[in-house]
Amino acid sequence: MGVREPEGGELNSFPDLPPAAAPADLRSAREAASQARDAAKSLRALGVNAVLGPVLDVGSSETGSALGSRVYSDDPTEVSTYANAVVRAYRAEHVFASAAHFPGLGATDQSTEDGPATVGLGLDELRQRDLIPFRAAIAAGVPGVTIGSALYAFSNFTVSASLESEVDTTLLRREMRFKGVAMTDDLADPGVTTLHTIPDAAVLALRAGADALYISGDAVDQQAAYVAVLRAVERGRIPRRRLDEAVGRILLAKQDYGLIR
Repeated sequence: MGVREPEGGELNSFPDLPPAAAPADLRSAREAASQARDAAKSLRALGVNAVLGPVLDVGSSETGSALGSRVYSDDPTEVSTYANAVVRAYRAEHVFASAAHFPGLGATDQSTEDGPATVGLGLDELRQRDLIPFRAAIAAGVPGVTIGSALYAFSNFTVSASLESEVDTTLLRREMRFKGVAMTDDLADPGVTTLHTIPDAAVLALRAGADALYISGDAVDQQAAYVAVLRAVERGRIPRRRLDEAVGRILLAKQDYGLIR
């Protein structure tokens, strides 16, 4: 069972559980690691073995960030130190973590929870700031990466990152050499549904290279996405090898975290 990462303070999914402080209010990466360990222990006691986090987006010192206190810092090096500490803390407590929101939402104009969000940075600019914490997380052994739903300059602001093979496959797999589970951010967010139906987005995400699909809310949407993916596989729109690859990565992660033998 997994939940959105308990991000601290008013952001907590479970207000009575740690951590007490939001990322922006933490004094050091060491404190972040300590709170992550406490949160992981509390979640495991409740039967929760996975979190959708940590958030590794780099804030903007000029414009701030639409993500507010979910952002640890506007310095890529500081966020990298935070990433290393928190990822290792979750691994030590045997809680699966999925670092968000690749390839970086810190410079977005709004949250994808509110509507289509754009990031006006090119790939070279992303490499110089937003991708740095994800490299640190991957080096620390993060088992999952959550791909965001923003629109980026390199795709002419037309395709959500989680539905774009240039992000899911070329950038994350080939350039960053990530071998774990790539999952989408919420495909039910307005940042996606303004442009696509949820079933269509599910098919596009799997085709692009995502392994796991996050769809919150109504079970009707989840069932519709399942049917759309099944039909796409049957009709050859999603190659069977792509599906096998995704399932294989998820099974390896479950085995690594003791969920299957």
